[in-house]
Amino acid sequence: MRLRVEFTTEPFDLDEAPEHAVVARDVIQAAELDAVDVGPFGNTAEGGADAVLTAVDALLRRSLAAGATRVSLQVNVIGEGER
Repeated sequence: MRLRVEFTTEPFDLDEAPEHAVVARDVIQAAELDAVDVGPFGNTAEGGADAVLTAVDALLRRSLAAGATRVSLQVNVIGEGER
């Protein structure tokens, strides 16, 4: 099964990426995922279910520890050919 995760961390800072946002992006970029897209207002990544769920666990734990006060995420099951 393939999953797509979309997430944001808060609080926002338009002048400089807060530590929790940098940590969240680092977690996703280091995970064994494909189709990773990080941006200032939202981030997405796709991969196998185990890899995505492992990355989401690390994302939540590490970004909250780095000061995030809210993490919004959505996980969708996607078809093998869907992008």
